[in-house]
Amino acid sequence: MSAVEKTLSPDDYLQWERAAEFKSEYHRGTITLMAGASRNHNRVTANLSVEIGVRLKNSRCQHFSQDFRLWIPTEEFYTYPDLTIVCGKLELLDDQFDTMLNPTTIIEVLSKSTAQYDRSEKFEYYRSIPSFKEYVLIDSERVKVEVWQKLESPNVWALVHETRRLDDSIQLMMLPSAISLQDIYAQTVGLLHIND
Repeated sequence: MSAVEKTLSPDDYLQWERAAEFKSEYHRGTITLMAGASRNHNRVTANLSVEIGVRLKNSRCQHFSQDFRLWIPTEEFYTYPDLTIVCGKLELLDDQFDTMLNPTTIIEVLSKSTAQYDRSEKFEYYRSIPSFKEYVLIDSERVKVEVWQKLESPNVWALVHETRRLDDSIQLMMLPSAISLQDIYAQTVGLLHIND
């Protein structure tokens, strides 16, 4: 990802982004072009989309892929999470079906270039969303998954599950059944993993 120094208002960015050929993030006037994803990143994202979609088929929740934009007004931040789950009514920014306001779960698939950002600043921005309750980080270069959840206390988050075992599974708050790491990492290549 590389930052482009432009001073655009959020409205100007949105108009520009809707016509652009490539995706970019926006934060308080700065546009950051998004780099293409690796094979493993794309594979993990696709695998998760299938697994989550099956589990939410007859649910009040729905999921969206990385092409669905998220707007966080308190941070003046537009971004594209890898996957989101929304439970209840989907709140949109306007009459265009491309920008959401109320994710319940956000899933980011980590790459070498984005891992630190996804863990720190981006997580901080996400935590300002009132509906946001769960953050899932999945490494695309090695077998590692973290599940963070918001506790009953205001603004307190806890790491509720962390695993590096391919024979393990994760249970997300909004899903009726767990997802195995073997299914998450199916057809990826060259991953480091522990299975003891």
